[in-house]
Amino acid sequence: QVQLVESGGGLVQAGGSLRLSCAASGIISSINTMGWYRQAPGKQRELVADITSYGSTNYADSVKGRFTISSTNAKNTVYLQMNSLKPEDTAVYYCKAVYCDRRGCDNAWGQGTQVTVSS
Repeated sequence: QVQLVESGGGLVQAGGSLRLSCAASGIISSINTMGWYRQAPGKQRELVADITSYGSTNYADSVKGRFTISSTNAKNTVYLQMNSLKPEDTAVYYCKAVYCDRRGCDNAWGQGTQVTVSS
């Protein structure tokens, strides 16, 4: 199993920056993808960015060029650097890990961290 703990959310003015961190524990070697999702009030949870164990990244169109996802060499921490933040980036941000063993694959989610961007 994998457990995730996020940190780094907060309140920032439009145009500012924040960095989110997600620390994974448990069977790290079973993780093949980690990512960040967000959910704004009244909206569905959506993918922001993810990164595979090989380092391939994927971004939502709305954050391309502004956000960067990265991970440590040990693959136990994933970061989301958020620059040029906009009020529409306001949401609860969740870390997700996809981990697999011989029984199949499953998802682990963090508890979420609030990001608020003021105009």
